[in-house]
Amino acid sequence: MEKKNNIVLCGFMATGKSSVGKKLAEILGLEFVDLDDSIEAEEGISIPQIFTERGEQAFRELELHMVERLISRAGLVISTGGGTVVDPRNMANLKNCGFVIALAADIQTILRRAGSGENRPLLHYDDREERVRALLLKRAPFYAQADITIDTSSITVEETALQILNRLRKCDLY
Repeated sequence: MEKKNNIVLCGFMATGKSSVGKKLAEILGLEFVDLDDSIEAEEGISIPQIFTERGEQAFRELELHMVERLISRAGLVISTGGGTVVDPRNMANLKNCGFVIALAADIQTILRRAGSGENRPLLHYDDREERVRALLLKRAPFYAQADITIDTSSITVEETALQILNRLRKCDLY
């Protein structure tokens, strides 16, 4: 398998993409890039504000443009937003620039980690559990396109990072 330059973390919200990404970057001496943080910094407003003021479609366009810019760089650990890989262009770009790892968790773990969901625009529903279930079902085929999947439901950030490192080394990628 050819060596890829970047490590890309995808998966549903609250599966640990940002926390694990930071830990992986620290261990490997790579730069960490959080896609959502990059969009917020560039736009000067939060993701929830973008959703409220411009709508989800406008956010997805910003996301696409950010991915297109990031793929030319090397030596990154990239944490994507939960819906980033639903756009086939994003998944193709991310797979071409790096090794894509999907982080997964069970519904109860996601709900617990997401907390009130205040900063998660896609959880602003009365029945949050049903909303998570529906989104997971819709997104499952996209997450399944990742090179590997790690379930983070019952392991720590450090344990997740070590599992990923072990898998990368088995594939002779890092």
